[in-house]
Amino acid sequence: MRSKAIEAQKALLELSSLQREVVVGALLGDACLESQNQGRTYRLKIEQSADHEAYVRHLRSVFGEWVLSGPRRRSKTSRIGTPTVSWAFNTVSHGAFRFYARQYYLQGRKQVPKLIHRWLSPRSLAYWFMDDGSMKSRQSKAVILNTQAFQLPDVERLIGVLASHFQLAAKPRRQSDGYQIYLSGQSFEKFCKLVDPFVIPEMRYKVPLARRTPMPKE
Repeated sequence: MRSKAIEAQKALLELSSLQREVVVGALLGDACLESQNQGRTYRLKIEQSADHEAYVRHLRSVFGEWVLSGPRRRSKTSRIGTPTVSWAFNTVSHGAFRFYARQYYLQGRKQVPKLIHRWLSPRSLAYWFMDDGSMKSRQSKAVILNTQAFQLPDVERLIGVLASHFQLAAKPRRQSDGYQIYLSGQSFEKFCKLVDPFVIPEMRYKVPLARRTPMPKE
């Protein structure tokens, strides 16, 4: 039976501007939306590998009042029999996420919203990167964003927004499972300046200190 207290709490919930920016970025990465009532309400689900426990706990704090418990440790066995560990939590189901579900999903498949150019902020970009990005290698200043879940036209839409909004040079990079976004090393310092204020300490390894260029204070 549903708790009256929980339902009363949910009625008061409203996504903050910060939470909305995080949702926009995280859904471009590994986060997903799930419905248990045929689309009337949705919950945001976060799951990352054990190495990213601190990031999951950070996201749990960002969505504090939206989360009833967790994060929790999950153990699985891969298809080839290898044990894996992840950390996960989900928000309560709420109508506030229905808007994002309609933008990010089409017939059950993830897509890039047509209005992503209006929503992708530097903070959203940082969470997208923390969620599902990396450096190409220790020797390279190129940045990789793992967009294999999206079709090529969606990837190209994101590349267009990165260019028009942030002046970042990017191109699609074909992989066996889809397309990544490859940000040229020429854009590295500009990319760092955009995301640096929002990258949490535990995820700064993704942008090695030796590769950062100190930026003058504004």
